[in-house]
Amino acid sequence: MNEQITFNDLPQVVAELRDEVIGMRQMLVNLQREYFGRKENKHRPMSVEEAAEYLRIPLRTLYMKLSAGIIPATKPGKRYVLYQDELDKWLECNRKNPVPLTAEEENAAILASNRRKPGKRNW
Repeated sequence: MNEQITFNDLPQVVAELRDEVIGMRQMLVNLQREYFGRKENKHRPMSVEEAAEYLRIPLRTLYMKLSAGIIPATKPGKRYVLYQDELDKWLECNRKNPVPLTAEEENAAILASNRRKPGKRNW
């Protein structure tokens, strides 16, 4: 590392760097296949009973929320069909304790929410 690189050494150094980058790319591709290849399909239809068990709420409460349109579901016939991924999104959006925002996101939210009318002097 303390060795000075000369202009004549550049092709060899660039070739070594290229080989290292290719090796890292292959490692990343293998890791992505390993972790993302096992992804479970969560867009599966559920009955109302399964959804009540999944959400851990009483069946009557679930029917009340379904009829009011609070919980996302489809009703192709007489029965409701719910999807697990849609229920997960609904749960995340309706949290009482939202995910904490970063400082930049908080500043952007504050600036977006506070809009003042310009004073007559500034017109």
